Amino acid sequence: MRPATQFSVHPGWALLIADLGANVADVLRLAKLPDDLFARPDASVDPIEYYQLWLALEQLTQGQELPLIIGKAITAEAFDPPIFASLCSPNLEVALRRLAGYKALIGPLVLHIEQQAAFMAVSVEFPRVVPSWPASTVMTELVFFTQLARLATRHRICPIRVQLPTPPDDCGPYEAFFGCAVTVGPKPSIRFSDSDSKRPFLTANQPMWAFFQPLLDKRLSELGAAASVRKRVQGVLLDLLPSGQANIDAVAQRLATSKRSLQRALELEGSSYQKLLVETRRRLAEHYLSRSQISVAEVAYLLGFEDGNTFHRAFKSWSGITPGVYRSQWSGNVFYS
Repeated sequence: MRPATQFSVHPGWALLIADLGANVADVLRLAKLPDDLFARPDASVDPIEYYQLWLALEQLTQGQELPLIIGKAITAEAFDPPIFASLCSPNLEVALRRLAGYKALIGPLVLHIEQQAAFMAVSVEFPRVVPSWPASTVMTELVFFTQLARLATRHRICPIRVQLPTPPDDCGPYEAFFGCAVTVGPKPSIRFSDSDSKRPFLTANQPMWAFFQPLLDKRLSELGAAASVRKRVQGVLLDLLPSGQANIDAVAQRLATSKRSLQRALELEGSSYQKLLVETRRRLAEHYLSRSQISVAEVAYLLGFEDGNTFHRAFKSWSGITPGVYRSQWSGNVFYS
Protein backbone atom coordinates (compact mmCIF):
# COMPACT_ATOMS: atom_id res chain seq x y z
CA MET A 1 0.00 0.00 0.00
CA ARG A 2 1.37 3.43 -0.91
CA PRO A 3 1.84 5.71 2.07
CA ALA A 4 -0.70 8.48 2.46
CA THR A 5 0.86 11.92 2.61
CA GLN A 6 -2.16 14.24 2.71
CA PHE A 7 -5.36 14.13 4.75
CA SER A 8 -8.65 15.94 4.27
CA VAL A 9 -9.66 18.81 6.52
CA HIS A 10 -13.42 19.01 6.84
CA PRO A 11 -14.93 22.55 6.84
CA GLY A 12 -16.79 21.56 10.01
CA TRP A 13 -13.54 22.13 11.92
CA ALA A 14 -14.13 25.89 11.79
CA LEU A 15 -17.59 25.54 13.36
CA LEU A 16 -16.28 23.15 15.98
CA ILE A 17 -13.45 25.50 16.97
CA ALA A 18 -15.89 28.37 17.29
CA ASP A 19 -18.22 26.24 19.43
CA LEU A 20 -15.28 25.52 21.73
CA GLY A 21 -14.97 29.25 22.35
CA ALA A 22 -11.68 29.54 20.48
CA ASN A 23 -10.88 31.92 17.66
CA VAL A 24 -10.37 30.09 14.36
CA ALA A 25 -7.72 32.56 13.20
CA ASP A 26 -5.81 32.16 16.48
CA VAL A 27 -5.81 28.38 16.19
CA LEU A 28 -4.56 28.45 12.60
CA ARG A 29 -1.92 31.06 13.37
CA LEU A 30 -0.62 29.10 16.36
CA ALA A 31 -0.55 25.94 14.24
CA LYS A 32 1.35 27.82 11.49
CA LEU A 33 -1.36 26.99 8.96
CA PRO A 34 -2.92 29.20 6.26
CA ASP A 35 -5.62 31.59 7.49
CA ASP A 36 -8.01 30.40 4.77
CA LEU A 37 -7.42 26.66 5.30
CA PHE A 38 -11.01 25.80 6.23
CA ALA A 39 -12.41 27.88 3.39
CA ARG A 40 -10.41 26.08 0.72
CA PRO A 41 -12.21 23.48 -1.40
CA ASP A 42 -10.73 20.03 -0.79
CA ALA A 43 -8.38 21.40 1.89
CA SER A 44 -5.76 18.95 3.13
CA VAL A 45 -2.81 18.82 5.52
CA ASP A 46 0.16 16.53 6.06
CA PRO A 47 0.76 14.64 9.35
CA ILE A 48 2.93 17.35 10.93
CA GLU A 49 0.37 20.05 10.09
CA TYR A 50 -2.42 17.88 11.52
CA TYR A 51 -0.37 17.42 14.69
CA GLN A 52 0.24 21.17 14.96
CA LEU A 53 -3.48 21.83 14.53
CA TRP A 54 -4.29 19.58 17.48
CA LEU A 55 -1.57 21.10 19.67
CA ALA A 56 -2.88 24.58 18.96
CA LEU A 57 -6.42 23.51 19.70
CA GLU A 58 -5.32 21.95 23.00
CA GLN A 59 -3.51 25.09 24.09
CA LEU A 60 -6.39 27.43 23.27
CA THR A 61 -9.02 25.24 24.95
CA GLN A 62 -7.15 24.38 28.15
CA GLY A 63 -9.38 23.19 30.95
CA GLN A 64 -12.00 21.71 28.62
CA GLU A 65 -12.61 18.02 28.01
CA LEU A 66 -11.88 18.40 24.32
CA PRO A 67 -12.46 14.78 23.21
CA LEU A 68 -15.87 14.64 24.89
CA ILE A 69 -16.96 17.93 23.35
CA ILE A 70 -15.87 16.83 19.88
CA GLY A 71 -17.36 13.35 20.27
CA LYS A 72 -20.73 14.64 21.38
CA ALA A 73 -20.81 17.03 18.42
CA ILE A 74 -21.17 14.04 16.08
CA THR A 75 -24.71 13.80 14.79
CA ALA A 76 -26.43 12.19 11.84
CA GLU A 77 -27.03 15.69 10.53
CA ALA A 78 -23.30 16.54 10.54
CA PHE A 79 -22.73 15.81 6.87
CA ASP A 80 -19.22 14.40 6.78
CA PRO A 81 -19.43 11.73 4.04
CA PRO A 82 -17.16 9.10 5.69
CA ILE A 83 -19.09 9.36 8.96
CA PHE A 84 -22.45 9.41 7.20
CA ALA A 85 -21.45 6.35 5.18
CA SER A 86 -20.48 4.57 8.41
CA LEU A 87 -23.92 5.26 9.83
CA CYS A 88 -25.38 3.50 6.79
CA SER A 89 -23.65 0.27 7.86
CA PRO A 90 -25.58 -2.69 9.29
CA ASN A 91 -23.59 -2.72 12.56
CA LEU A 92 -20.53 -1.32 14.36
CA GLU A 93 -18.11 -3.94 13.06
CA VAL A 94 -18.94 -3.18 9.46
CA ALA A 95 -19.00 0.57 10.14
CA LEU A 96 -15.49 0.59 11.60
CA ARG A 97 -14.10 -1.59 8.84
CA ARG A 98 -15.54 0.80 6.28
CA LEU A 99 -14.24 3.77 8.23
CA ALA A 100 -10.76 2.20 8.36
CA GLY A 101 -10.68 2.18 4.58
CA TYR A 102 -11.51 5.87 4.29
CA LYS A 103 -9.71 7.23 7.36
CA ALA A 104 -7.43 9.38 5.21
CA LEU A 105 -10.53 11.46 4.46
CA ILE A 106 -10.68 12.30 8.17
CA GLY A 107 -7.20 12.13 9.68
CA PRO A 108 -3.70 10.60 9.58
CA LEU A 109 -4.14 7.35 11.44
CA VAL A 110 -4.65 3.65 10.84
CA LEU A 111 -7.31 1.47 12.46
CA HIS A 112 -6.61 -2.15 13.33
CA ILE A 113 -9.72 -4.24 13.94
CA GLU A 114 -9.65 -7.70 15.48
CA GLN A 115 -12.83 -9.73 15.87
CA GLN A 116 -12.73 -12.40 18.57
CA ALA A 117 -15.47 -14.73 19.77
CA ALA A 118 -16.30 -12.55 22.79
CA PHE A 119 -15.32 -9.08 21.64
CA MET A 120 -14.17 -6.74 18.88
CA ALA A 121 -10.90 -4.90 19.58
CA VAL A 122 -10.02 -1.66 17.79
CA SER A 123 -6.57 -0.13 18.12
CA VAL A 124 -5.35 3.18 16.74
CA GLU A 125 -1.94 3.78 15.18
CA PHE A 126 -0.65 7.27 14.45
CA PRO A 127 2.23 8.20 12.10
CA ARG A 128 5.64 8.10 13.78
CA VAL A 129 6.48 11.67 12.79
CA VAL A 130 6.46 12.90 16.39
CA PRO A 131 7.50 11.22 19.67
CA SER A 132 3.94 11.34 21.00
CA TRP A 133 0.61 12.61 19.76
CA PRO A 134 -1.54 14.97 21.84
CA ALA A 135 -3.55 13.05 24.41
CA SER A 136 -6.74 14.68 23.16
CA THR A 137 -6.17 13.39 19.61
CA VAL A 138 -5.91 9.81 20.81
CA MET A 139 -8.83 9.99 23.24
CA THR A 140 -11.07 11.69 20.67
CA GLU A 141 -10.84 8.63 18.42
CA LEU A 142 -12.01 6.28 21.18
CA VAL A 143 -14.81 8.66 22.17
CA PHE A 144 -15.81 8.89 18.51
CA PHE A 145 -16.15 5.11 18.07
CA THR A 146 -18.37 4.91 21.14
CA GLN A 147 -20.52 7.87 20.12
CA LEU A 148 -20.91 6.43 16.62
CA ALA A 149 -22.26 3.17 18.08
CA ARG A 150 -24.69 5.00 20.37
CA LEU A 151 -25.90 7.33 17.66
CA ALA A 152 -26.58 4.51 15.20
CA THR A 153 -28.21 2.08 17.64
CA ARG A 154 -29.96 4.65 19.88
CA HIS A 155 -28.63 2.51 22.72
CA ARG A 156 -26.07 3.38 25.38
CA ILE A 157 -23.32 1.11 24.10
CA CYS A 158 -20.52 0.82 26.68
CA PRO A 159 -17.12 -0.58 25.72
CA ILE A 160 -15.78 -3.36 27.92
CA ARG A 161 -12.23 -1.99 27.92
CA VAL A 162 -10.49 1.30 27.11
CA GLN A 163 -6.70 1.54 27.20
CA LEU A 164 -4.21 4.34 26.59
CA PRO A 165 -0.43 4.49 26.98
CA THR A 166 -0.91 7.70 28.98
CA PRO A 167 -4.44 8.15 30.37
CA PRO A 168 -5.64 11.66 31.37
CA ASP A 169 -4.81 12.87 34.87
CA ASP A 170 -8.54 12.97 35.58
CA CYS A 171 -10.21 9.93 34.06
CA GLY A 172 -13.51 10.59 35.83
CA PRO A 173 -15.35 12.38 33.00
CA TYR A 174 -14.18 9.79 30.47
CA GLU A 175 -15.09 6.81 32.60
CA ALA A 176 -18.53 8.35 33.09
CA PHE A 177 -18.85 8.68 29.32
CA PHE A 178 -17.56 5.21 28.43
CA GLY A 179 -19.19 3.39 31.33
CA CYS A 180 -15.97 1.50 32.05
CA ALA A 181 -12.53 2.13 33.51
CA VAL A 182 -9.79 3.83 31.47
CA THR A 183 -6.60 1.84 32.06
CA VAL A 184 -2.97 1.89 30.98
CA GLY A 185 -2.10 -0.20 27.93
CA PRO A 186 0.64 -0.47 25.30
CA LYS A 187 -1.39 1.32 22.62
CA PRO A 188 -4.66 3.24 22.28
CA SER A 189 -7.39 0.64 22.03
CA ILE A 190 -11.02 -0.02 22.79
CA ARG A 191 -13.05 -3.23 23.05
CA PHE A 192 -16.74 -3.76 22.45
CA SER A 193 -18.58 -6.95 23.30
CA ASP A 194 -19.35 -9.21 20.36
CA SER A 195 -23.08 -8.60 20.83
CA ASP A 196 -22.63 -4.82 20.78
CA SER A 197 -20.34 -4.95 17.74
CA LYS A 198 -23.11 -6.79 15.91
CA ARG A 199 -26.07 -4.85 17.34
CA PRO A 200 -28.13 -3.66 14.33
CA PHE A 201 -27.76 -0.01 13.36
CA LEU A 202 -31.12 1.72 13.15
CA THR A 203 -29.47 4.05 10.64
CA ALA A 204 -28.54 1.19 8.28
CA ASN A 205 -29.20 2.08 4.66
CA GLN A 206 -27.70 -0.15 1.96
CA PRO A 207 -28.94 1.93 -1.00
CA MET A 208 -27.34 5.03 0.56
CA TRP A 209 -24.06 3.15 1.09
CA ALA A 210 -24.16 1.99 -2.55
CA PHE A 211 -24.52 5.65 -3.51
CA PHE A 212 -21.72 6.89 -1.24
CA GLN A 213 -19.10 4.22 -1.85
CA PRO A 214 -18.10 5.35 -5.38
CA LEU A 215 -17.96 8.96 -4.20
CA LEU A 216 -15.70 8.08 -1.28
CA ASP A 217 -13.46 5.99 -3.53
CA LYS A 218 -13.20 8.95 -5.90
CA ARG A 219 -12.35 11.37 -3.08
CA LEU A 220 -9.70 9.00 -1.75
CA SER A 221 -8.17 8.62 -5.19
CA GLU A 222 -8.19 12.37 -5.80
CA LEU A 223 -6.60 13.02 -2.43
CA GLY A 224 -3.63 10.86 -3.36
CA ALA A 225 -3.43 12.12 -6.94
CA ALA A 226 -3.56 15.76 -5.84
CA ALA A 227 -0.39 15.36 -3.83
CA SER A 228 2.68 16.44 -5.78
CA VAL A 229 5.64 14.09 -6.08
CA ARG A 230 7.42 16.43 -3.69
CA LYS A 231 4.69 15.99 -1.08
CA ARG A 232 4.62 12.25 -1.55
CA VAL A 233 8.39 11.99 -1.08
CA GLN A 234 8.19 14.09 2.06
CA GLY A 235 5.44 11.83 3.38
CA VAL A 236 7.61 8.75 2.86
CA LEU A 237 10.60 10.47 4.48
CA LEU A 238 8.53 11.24 7.56
CA ASP A 239 7.93 7.52 7.92
CA LEU A 240 11.41 6.25 6.99
CA LEU A 241 13.73 8.71 8.76
CA PRO A 242 13.56 7.10 12.24
CA SER A 243 14.60 3.76 10.71
CA GLY A 244 17.78 5.24 9.22
CA GLN A 245 16.76 3.84 5.82
CA ALA A 246 15.62 7.06 4.16
CA ASN A 247 17.73 6.74 1.00
CA ILE A 248 16.40 7.48 -2.46
CA ASP A 249 16.20 3.78 -3.38
CA ALA A 250 13.99 3.03 -0.38
CA VAL A 251 11.78 6.04 -1.12
CA ALA A 252 11.39 5.02 -4.78
CA GLN A 253 10.46 1.50 -3.74
CA ARG A 254 7.79 2.80 -1.36
CA LEU A 255 6.35 4.95 -4.15
CA ALA A 256 6.37 2.01 -6.58
CA THR A 257 8.66 3.72 -9.07
CA SER A 258 12.28 3.59 -10.18
CA LYS A 259 15.04 5.79 -8.79
CA ARG A 260 15.54 7.48 -12.15
CA SER A 261 11.82 8.09 -12.69
CA LEU A 262 11.59 9.63 -9.24
CA GLN A 263 14.55 11.91 -9.93
CA ARG A 264 13.02 13.07 -13.22
CA ALA A 265 9.63 13.74 -11.61
CA LEU A 266 11.25 15.83 -8.87
CA GLU A 267 13.30 17.75 -11.43
CA LEU A 268 10.07 18.66 -13.26
CA GLU A 269 8.80 20.15 -10.00
CA GLY A 270 12.04 22.08 -9.51
CA SER A 271 13.24 19.94 -6.65
CA SER A 272 15.52 17.01 -5.84
CA TYR A 273 15.69 14.16 -3.38
CA GLN A 274 18.61 15.67 -1.48
CA LYS A 275 16.88 19.04 -1.21
CA LEU A 276 13.72 17.40 0.16
CA LEU A 277 15.74 15.32 2.60
CA VAL A 278 17.39 18.44 4.02
CA GLU A 279 14.08 20.37 4.10
CA THR A 280 12.28 17.53 5.87
CA ARG A 281 15.05 17.02 8.40
CA ARG A 282 15.27 20.72 9.16
CA ARG A 283 11.52 21.07 9.54
CA LEU A 284 11.33 18.09 11.89
CA ALA A 285 14.40 19.20 13.85
CA GLU A 286 12.93 22.64 14.50
CA HIS A 287 9.63 21.03 15.41
CA TYR A 288 11.17 18.60 17.92
CA LEU A 289 13.47 21.19 19.48
CA SER A 290 10.74 23.79 19.93
CA ARG A 291 7.78 21.61 20.86
CA SER A 292 9.13 18.67 22.84
CA GLN A 293 11.52 17.88 25.63
CA ILE A 294 13.31 14.97 23.97
CA SER A 295 17.09 15.14 24.02
CA VAL A 296 19.21 16.35 21.12
CA ALA A 297 20.60 12.82 20.80
CA GLU A 298 17.06 11.45 20.41
CA VAL A 299 16.27 14.12 17.81
CA ALA A 300 19.35 13.03 15.86
CA TYR A 301 18.13 9.42 15.98
CA LEU A 302 14.60 10.33 14.86
CA LEU A 303 16.04 12.20 11.88
CA GLY A 304 18.19 9.27 10.80
CA PHE A 305 21.60 10.75 11.61
CA GLU A 306 24.42 8.39 12.53
CA ASP A 307 25.28 10.32 15.69
CA GLY A 308 24.65 13.56 17.57
CA ASN A 309 27.76 15.27 16.23
CA THR A 310 26.66 14.79 12.63
CA PHE A 311 23.23 16.24 13.46
CA HIS A 312 24.85 19.12 15.38
CA ARG A 313 26.92 20.11 12.35
CA ALA A 314 24.01 19.75 9.95
CA PHE A 315 21.66 21.85 12.08
CA LYS A 316 24.23 24.61 12.44
CA SER A 317 24.72 24.66 8.65
CA TRP A 318 20.94 25.08 8.22
CA SER A 319 20.26 27.72 10.82
CA GLY A 320 23.59 29.22 11.82
CA ILE A 321 23.12 28.21 15.46
CA THR A 322 23.40 24.98 17.43
CA PRO A 323 20.40 22.82 18.39
CA GLY A 324 20.87 23.80 22.04
CA VAL A 325 20.79 27.51 21.28
CA TYR A 326 17.73 27.07 19.06
CA ARG A 327 15.90 25.22 21.84
CA SER A 328 16.81 27.86 24.43
CA GLN A 329 15.36 30.60 22.21
CA TRP A 330 12.00 28.80 22.31
CA SER A 331 12.02 28.02 26.05
CA GLY A 332 9.06 29.52 27.82
CA ASN A 333 7.40 30.54 24.55
CA VAL A 334 5.88 27.26 23.41
CA PHE A 335 3.82 24.43 24.77
CA TYR A 336 5.04 20.87 24.97
CA SER A 337 3.44 17.67 23.84
